[in-house]
Amino acid sequence: MPSRIPLPAFCCFLLPWAFTSFHKALGNPAPHPGPHYLLPPIHEVIHSRRGATATLPCVLGTSPPSYKVRWSKVEPGELRETLILITNGLHARDYGLLGGRASLRKGHRLDASLIIKNVRLEDEGRYRCELINGIEDESVALTLRLEGVVFPYQPSRGRYQFNYFEAKRACEEQDGRLATYGQLYQAWTEGLDWCNAGWLLEGSVRYPVLTARAPCGGHGRPGIRSYGPRDRSRDRYDAFCFTSALAGQVFFVPGRLTLSEAHAACRRRGAVVAKVGHLYAAWKFSGLDRCDGGWLADGSVRFPITTPRPRCGGLPDPGVRSFGFPRPQQASYGTYCYAEK
Repeated sequence: MPSRIPLPAFCCFLLPWAFTSFHKALGNPAPHPGPHYLLPPIHEVIHSRRGATATLPCVLGTSPPSYKVRWSKVEPGELRETLILITNGLHARDYGLLGGRASLRKGHRLDASLIIKNVRLEDEGRYRCELINGIEDESVALTLRLEGVVFPYQPSRGRYQFNYFEAKRACEEQDGRLATYGQLYQAWTEGLDWCNAGWLLEGSVRYPVLTARAPCGGHGRPGIRSYGPRDRSRDRYDAFCFTSALAGQVFFVPGRLTLSEAHAACRRRGAVVAKVGHLYAAWKFSGLDRCDGGWLADGSVRFPITTPRPRCGGLPDPGVRSFGFPRPQQASYGTYCYAEK
């Protein structure tokens, strides 16, 4: 007669298998029985501004006998990571991605947190702190998110003139960089409504719609509309740029100036004609509010409105208004200047 397995022994055999299968069914791995050295971060998203100092936390709960900690940045839209630095707890080697602005906090012997000084626009993104101990590596991922503003941009030639690489360069020339999808989505939640499609950093082409209407993609639901995959070299659209807080100051010089006279007026004041990104940042972070149109460095004429009012742009919402690109010889406007502090 075959022997039977007692019920308690059968349950002890079955439960570990069932527990592991349950985790796999949920898409989560079963807890690893070995030690985990890295403490989970309290906040996975770190907020900062351009020019500030940001700290990305990475702390060990206990120290392995031998280990290295590797910091890298996950590049958006690319399946690769760029090395920032490696430390063994005593010495660190900087690989130069952040131009010498990266260092370790070293608050205590188990602290491998990354400090980034003078944060730049291109620093925003996802970072990985990886513990390498030769047995089982583990890592924590953190996101550095900059406070900023997204603005649509097109050149004087009109709409849909940029391929991806030209759009990227245009944003950089206006003190910005191509916005990410996350930045465009945040701007949409804050009121950005724009019918022209523009390139984003990941290489997609989209536009944000708050009020659905026939000339703007039809009467569907509000949201971020997508044009799907596009050829980065051949296809042409506008650009959505992103900028953050300024190190300097934007101010207005009144007058009836041509564009060349505007440049001279700013130079006499130890400044330069402001770029489009400068004006948007001053509007967003300094509350710049002025009804007067002024020349900007790209040859456009714009003015920032924080408090909408009659005969000051005619629109009910705050924003930066545009008069387009007048003839450079047209002596009709003042100018917005930018000076470093």
